[in-house]
Amino acid sequence: QLLACNERIVRVVRDHWITLLPAILVDAAIAIVIAACSILGIVLSTPWTWFGFLLLLAPAVHLVLRIWAWRSEQHVVTNRRIIQVAGTFSKRVSATALEKVNDVLMEQSALGRLLGFGNIQIISGSESGIDTFRRIADPIGFKNELFNQKEALAKLDIFDERVGRVLTAEAPQSSDVPELIGELDELRQKGIITGAEF
Repeated sequence: QLLACNERIVRVVRDHWITLLPAILVDAAIAIVIAACSILGIVLSTPWTWFGFLLLLAPAVHLVLRIWAWRSEQHVVTNRRIIQVAGTFSKRVSATALEKVNDVLMEQSALGRLLGFGNIQIISGSESGIDTFRRIADPIGFKNELFNQKEALAKLDIFDERVGRVLTAEAPQSSDVPELIGELDELRQKGIITGAEF
């Protein structure tokens, strides 16, 4: 729904699962404490024991909501933009055009290299200036795909320029015809000009 006409998704990454680790540990610790208190209540035959077991739902629900939020946060590379989507019930979307990306910095700690996560900073000419994606999975693949799409977009601009030159130029000399046909065929194969224009 967020994509423009002729825009396609090339790569989607999320935050690495390690970002869920603090929530998992805290919820597990709370669940263990509640379970231990409830078992102690059974041993001592206290009346509130079963209420303690109901309290186990709280850390379970919290963990499910945290996983849902993690799952809904995405960093998307398309053939035109970088899109960051966040939010579980309400959505927040920010996008940076690939033409405005000036540089991409990647940081990976030793643990990040071992487990496959890192930070990406995208320096752009947009109003935000620097977009930071923290602890994303496969930062190297994300960075490479971003540069591949930026390069492909630059080539597309060159092709657009060639289309204008080829379609509006005067009739070529006979010695230029094979080269012109080759250029036109390449543009047709890439879908930049139609078969009729070719």
